Order: sequence, then C-alpha cells, then structure tokens
Amino acid sequence: MDLLRRLRGLHGPLMLHQSGGCCDGSAPMCYPAGEFVIGDHDVLLGLLDLRLRVGEQPASAPGPGDIAPVWISGPQFAAWQHTQLVLDVVPGRGSGFSLESPEGCRFLSRGRVFDDAELTALATAEAVTGEGWARGERPAASTEPQVVAEAADACPVPGRGTSQNSM
Repeated sequence: MDLLRRLRGLHGPLMLHQSGGCCDGSAPMCYPAGEFVIGDHDVLLGLLDLRLRVGEQPASAPGPGDIAPVWISGPQFAAWQHTQLVLDVVPGRGSGFSLESPEGCRFLSRGRVFDDAELTALATAEAVTGEGWARGERPAASTEPQVVAEAADACPVPGRGTSQNSM
C-alpha cells in the first residue's frame, strides 16, 4: 500500500490490471486511472482502499482518488476464478509499462485456491464487468481487511511459514 500511495502521489488516481501474459508474463500492471482501457468483459477483482493500513477496516467511504480498482480480462478470470489473487510487491525491476518499474520493485500476484466454503459463497456473487462498471455498478464494500503485513498472511508462500504479524 505504501508503494501504491507513493505512485498515487506521483501520478494521480490509479488502477491495476492483471496482465494476461504480455511484457512481465502475468504481472499486475499499475497505470494512471483511465490510461488502460477496460473492456466490456473485463472483470473487477476488487477496489483497493489506499487509506488502509495492515488489518484496518475503513471508518468512512473513500474518495475517488483513494480507490484503485483491480481488473482482469474475462477469459483470464474464467481460468483464475477459483483462486484468491494476492497483490504483493517484491524487489527487482519489472520490464513492463507498469508505473512502479522505475521504483526498484515490481508487483507480483500470488495465488491461493479457495476452499469449498469460499467457492460456495462466491458462486452466488455477481461479478462486476467493465460493461457493468460503465453503467455505474459497484461491488459491495469489503468486510475483510484488505492489507496484510506479509503476503504469506493471506497466501502461503512455498517454503515459508506465515508471518508473526498475521491477522
């Protein structure tokens, strides 16, 4: 979140798109809001509230500049819909067009397969598509904390245990 807040300070409101294989493979790419054209069949994965710190829940509705929507293409969503994607930041420079490239770090998606109860709950949820977003559809506010101290707190990293800072 610190990186996203720094990028917002440099570039204004942000959006992210989970790349489908160009440039950095399947890296999440960060752009100024509106610079990457969202397709009608792209799927909104979530809205990141850039005001939040580890474990926090929002006390009030965020302003437009405090939200960074995260998108994925429709066909890629179909392949990954059974998986929780966790946005992480790791050292090293990516080779794509993402805003963090000059910062000496890059975004990385980590994945965790949803359990049966989560899959059942998700089966009843309607996804917001680019077409729906253009009509004003928005997802319900998250009831879960969005920010964790370490990626392993939300998505186990092979060969490592969970962080002592887990929620």
